[in-house]
Parts: sequence; structure tokens; C-alpha cells
Amino acid sequence: MLWKYLIVFLSTLGVDVVPIPLPPACTVMIFLLIEFHLAVWPVILIGVAGSIAGRYILTLYITSVSASIFKKEKNEEVQFLGEKLKSNGWKSQLFILLYSLLPIPTTPLFIAAGMGKIKPYFIILPFFIGKFISDATVVLMGAYAAENTADLLQSALSWRSIAGLISGLLLIATILFVDWRTLLRYNKLKLNFRIWK
Repeated sequence: MLWKYLIVFLSTLGVDVVPIPLPPACTVMIFLLIEFHLAVWPVILIGVAGSIAGRYILTLYITSVSASIFKKEKNEEVQFLGEKLKSNGWKSQLFILLYSLLPIPTTPLFIAAGMGKIKPYFIILPFFIGKFISDATVVLMGAYAAENTADLLQSALSWRSIAGLISGLLLIATILFVDWRTLLRYNKLKLNFRIWK
């Protein structure tokens, strides 16, 4: 029985450790909850722990990945954005909390944090609070509403999941292609598509 909860942890870690928006961890939790007939609250706690571990690992390795694939100027711009985020203190943490409550992918947030060299402890606590609240709500509703696994799999390809994927990709593109230094210093929007090495 414990191996099933280990699968919950590894699955949520897996979807949240990659730098592209995948189906949300809560979808994985609902699927495994139904598939393995697990208890709801352990799935929520273990799933959120796996998700946080995945996001933490993402912030650690994205810096080296971005340094090897993006130009130095792009990395410096996103680091500048990270410095601005850190300088706002509790307001930035409130933003992270509110962002985590929204039904949009958090992948772009962690890519920006990692590339911006923001210390993981700065974003993990507000992310944990937001993630726990939003995932608990979705998993509890999913457990209540789900009658069978076939319906769940069909809803995984709904317009919401596709919209979430598209919005996540757009947010990543915004982080990568906007010249943040020019925007934040001069309030002027400038795009730069020559970011690759």
C-alpha cells in the first residue's frame, strides 16, 4: 500500500520538475486517488510534497540549463527581474501566493525564479500555502465528482487543460523574449528573440 503513495509523490515530482507546463499535479493526484483507491488527505499531503520537491529541483538546475542555452544578456535580464522581485519583499511573496492559487501553470514562475537566481526559500513557503489550498480544493472536488477513471482521462484533454498549457507556454515566452531591463528601467516594451547561444 505504501508503494502507491510513493507513486503519488514521484508522479507529482515528475510533472513539476520539468521546465515545460505539463498536466497539473492535482490532475495526477486525482487520477492516482481513483486508480489506487487511496485516502484523500494522504494523497493531498504527499502530492503537494512531491510537487514542492519538483519545483525546488527545477529552481536548482534551471540556472545551469539556461546558462548553456541562452545568451549571457538574456540570463542577465532575467537575473535583473529576479533582483526586482526580491527587492519587493513581502509584496513579491504575496504575489507568489496569489499566483499559486490561480488555475494557471506555476512552471513560468519557477523558471523565472531559477534563472533570476532567487533563493528557493524565498518562494517555497508562499508557493506551499497557495499550492496546498488550490490542490486540496481541486482534489477534494475531483474525488467527490469523479465516478470513474474514464471520465477523468477524458477531462484531462478538456479546453481548460489545453488553455492552461497555452497560457503556461505564453508566460514562459514572456519571460524569455521580453527585455526586462528596458521594461523595468524605462517602462518601454522591447522584445528580443535572439536569446539562444
